[in-house]
Formats: sequence, structure tokens, C-alpha cells
Amino acid sequence: MPISKQVARYLSKASWIRKLFEEGQQMKREGGGPVYDFSIGNPDLEPPAKFAEALATMAAETTHGRHKYMANVGYPETRRAVAESLSADHDVTFTQDNIVMTVGAGGAINTALKTLIDPGDEVIAVAPYFVEYRFYVENHAGNFVLANAKSSFDLSPEAIEEKITDKTQVVLINNPNNPTGVVYAQKTLDKLGDILRRHSKGRERPIFLIDDAPYRKLVYDMDKCTSAFEAYENTLMGTSHSKDLGIPGERIGFLAISPRCADPARVFEAAAFCNRTLGYVNAPALMQRVVATVQNETIDLDWYRRKRDRLYGELTRMGYSLPYPAGAFYIFPKAPGGDDIAFIEKLKEHRVLVVPGTGFGMPGYFRISYCVNDDLIEGALPAFEAAIKEFKNRAPST
Repeated sequence: MPISKQVARYLSKASWIRKLFEEGQQMKREGGGPVYDFSIGNPDLEPPAKFAEALATMAAETTHGRHKYMANVGYPETRRAVAESLSADHDVTFTQDNIVMTVGAGGAINTALKTLIDPGDEVIAVAPYFVEYRFYVENHAGNFVLANAKSSFDLSPEAIEEKITDKTQVVLINNPNNPTGVVYAQKTLDKLGDILRRHSKGRERPIFLIDDAPYRKLVYDMDKCTSAFEAYENTLMGTSHSKDLGIPGERIGFLAISPRCADPARVFEAAAFCNRTLGYVNAPALMQRVVATVQNETIDLDWYRRKRDRLYGELTRMGYSLPYPAGAFYIFPKAPGGDDIAFIEKLKEHRVLVVPGTGFGMPGYFRISYCVNDDLIEGALPAFEAAIKEFKNRAPST
């Protein structure tokens, strides 16, 4: 076998999301009617007009040196713009020296993990979790540990505390959450901060909290998202503009380091080094210049809110049980009959593609990504209703 044994094992657990997305593409090529693909969080909404204007302006600029390397952490003016935006969003004052521009949120999270963990250190994540977390942690020889969320899918600080050992170095959360759409309550984050603060006492290195937050600006029932930075001083946030500006293919994000954390200058220095040596080198130059000018822009939230309300209302009417999705663009219903794999296969017979909860460490549920056009939602509703009528009287799988 020409590839590593570790990667071979990973391939056997390949992402359900990508698998279903590719299957949907194949179904479309083969014909036979419309395919209702809710598998991947790939925004179907164009970026705000101000983004397009800034992109055109920056692309037309011909000043000498605009395509050269910059510092690995990114352009100072971009980092200043990000710091100002974060300072307005959180009750914490950031400067450019707390910001590392990265190749998307994935680049930010991997840079943070490489900065913080040694081989054998433990990283606690919360189920259900973004499918790549385990691979990210193991990329850096960490041990991936799972704690369960509450039945409401809010964080359970108590469940996290039960998993803390002397090897715990990071707790990794995702707020708003993918796949549930749940926004974690501030009092819950505050309680988690108290727990991490207490368990960090007397340690050579404190336990860090990493907040994976690409959906932070996509909240529908509150003025702004709750804040891990306000809850706990040793916090890093990885995020991107993939979702709030609708530009996932541009791979532009940043890592924000709390100025209140232990030795923030040293963490910043280490993150700059890791960003380079992991092979990201620096975030794309053109996109850095563009996003510096649109930090206060967001895609049309009403576009997502209407879809959320339509799907949530119809699915609950049909009898599905699901948490209320206050953010992101996902809905996470319980699979009728209890077997998520069997249920998604039934939906597939109706040409509807969703992702099983098994792929997120939460069997018995499935994820719907509603960042799609209205026709797709309306066309799929009869299939969702037909499927639950068939499954609702079945006993849960054992």
C-alpha cells in the first residue's frame, strides 16, 4: 500500500458530508429528476455588494509589490481592522498583535492546536461536533476526547469537567454549532470558564478554550452571539469569512488571541511560527486587503431566517423532534425510528440528501443544511413528510 496506515484508517472514516455531496453530483449527472441536496454547508447566496465593490477595486490596483510575501501573520492594516471589529463585538480590547490572518477557519484551528498542544495532550470536544475535529487533533499527535452536550444540545460544563485530566490542554467548542444550529448560552460559557479557571490553577500551562466560530455573525434571535472571550481569559477564536460574507472558496479567516490570556505575546509569536511551518505561510494577499474594508458587512440574514423558519415550522408540524436552531444554517432533527443511516437511505430514495448524525458523533439524528434556494426546500418537503410517515411507528434500532 503506497499511503500511510494512518491515512488509510482515516479514509475508511471519510467525511459523510463530502461523500453525500459527491453522490449528489453523480445523481445530477445521471438525470432522473431534481436532486434535493442538503448535504454541504456551501452558501448559495452571493456576497454583499460592498464585498464585490472592494474586490473590483483591489484587483484593479497595480501598485508595485502587491503580490509579494508579507509577514506570516498578515497585513498590519487588515489585522487592525479585525481587532477593531472584535473589540466592538466583545467586552475585550484587541490589537493587531492579537490577530493572525489564516487560510480559513480550518487553518486557524490547526494553527491554534499546533501552538498549544504537545504529543499526547488531550483535546476535549463536544458531541455533536464538526466532522474534521478528530483529524485536526490527531494531525498534531493529540488525543481526541469527547464529552456529550445536554439533551437541548447546549454545552454541558459538567460533562466537560468529567473528562478533564492532568493531560487536558484544550477544550474545543463550536458556537453557533454545526450541526445543530444551537447557540450556546452565555451563562453556560461563563460556567465553563469557571471550571477551566479552577482546573488550570497550579498547572505549568493553563487549559485553553478554542472557539471555532465561522457562524458567529449568523444569529437570528439576538443582537449578537454569546462570547467565549468574555467567559474565559485563556481563549483563542478561529473563524473565517466563508459564511458571513458567503465566500468559502476564498479561504480567508483569522485566529484571534485573547489579550487576557497567559503571555499573549508568546502565544502570538508561536502562532505566527506555526502558521508558517504548517505550510499555510500566509493568508491570501488579495483577500486580506478586501476583507479589511468589509469587517462590518454580512450577507442578508433575512434570507437565511426565512428558510430556517419555513423548515423548522414544517418539520415540527410533520412530527420531527429537533432543537431550535438560533444560528448558523443547519437543522438537526432526530431520525424517526432511531437509525439515522436507514433514514437517510429512505430520503435518498426520494432524491433528498442529508448527513447522518453518525458523522458528527451523534447517531440517531441527521443534519439538514438550508443554505439553498427556496425551490429546493419546497420540493423536498413532501419527501420529508412521506419519510416520517413510514418511519414514525418503527421501534428504535438496537
